[in-house]
Amino acid sequence: MREMLVSRTFRLLVLALVASLALGAAACGSDDDNSSSDSGGGGTAAKSIKAGLVTDIGGLNDRSFNYLGNKGRLDAQAKLNVDTRVLTSNKAGDYIPNLTTLAQQGYNLIIANGFLMADATNTAATKLPQSKFAIIDYSAAALKDKPKNVEGLLFKEQEAGYLAGYLAGLWAKDNNAKVISSVGGQKIPPVDHYIAGYQAGAKKAYPAIQTLNGYSQDFVDQAKCKEIALDQIAKGSKVVFQVAGQCGLGALDAAKEKGVQGIGVDADQSYLGDYILTSATKHVDLAVYNAIKSVQDGTFKGGTDVVNTVANNGVGIGKIGPAGQKYAAQVEKVRKQIAAGEIKNIPDTIK
Repeated sequence: MREMLVSRTFRLLVLALVASLALGAAACGSDDDNSSSDSGGGGTAAKSIKAGLVTDIGGLNDRSFNYLGNKGRLDAQAKLNVDTRVLTSNKAGDYIPNLTTLAQQGYNLIIANGFLMADATNTAATKLPQSKFAIIDYSAAALKDKPKNVEGLLFKEQEAGYLAGYLAGLWAKDNNAKVISSVGGQKIPPVDHYIAGYQAGAKKAYPAIQTLNGYSQDFVDQAKCKEIALDQIAKGSKVVFQVAGQCGLGALDAAKEKGVQGIGVDADQSYLGDYILTSATKHVDLAVYNAIKSVQDGTFKGGTDVVNTVANNGVGIGKIGPAGQKYAAQVEKVRKQIAAGEIKNIPDTIK
């Protein structure tokens, strides 16, 4: 009788333990109201690491910056066989909770997708020194407390902007267009890098060109960017370069509506239509993928930066639209000159 009682008690304890573990697993997979999750990786092989991405404001459907960051996560999930998760940020107040949630859940790498997340990344990385972090568009050395567990993932956007501007200048010169323009989101370095390069490239191709520039102070509201672009077009702009994420889609919509050329940003936005002259691209997806891979293979270096350029295919331009095809060879020549270091000191600040 005593042996039967011990055996029954043991079985009950095992069942209780299994139930407890199941409840714990379910809790770890839940999300707060201000974030969303997509985890997995397919297959049954054990995952060597877990990597998480926290988006900037603008959402995963911005068709540019956050979309690319998430694409890099998904590529790593599929190709490297790692567990991944994304948390979306709807406001700046979501940054720290999202970053710390992933760290506390044991993610080996947490990637902050955007310049505006610098302070939050600094705070989270300083408080959680055993976790590894990476941040897009911000130097690790520039973080306030210089935490050694953060890697900066930077881009020379001015090189991509220069190529797009050079094409715009060639087109404008041949089409008797005197003015081109740009619509930025917030006035932050990555945005200004693009615009400064764009203006320099256009003036190199067509010294007489005039440039207009405006900021929406927003990366989400398309109406704000459209209003700025419509005003620029009314002042003579024949090419509109959007550097404002989801908001910038409104600027491109204005270009389409008024029959002028548009230039996309970050991702190749040629899918929007033949009015897209080209896109100034930066491979945020590749930077995210490589950061995850570096943790997996042990080459991650906290406290340092990885710089993406034309030379290493980290930035460039997308598909050239019908209106720009005749200039493709000239633009490719300039791209090779930048890659070879023959074109130097492309400005990254707006005068």
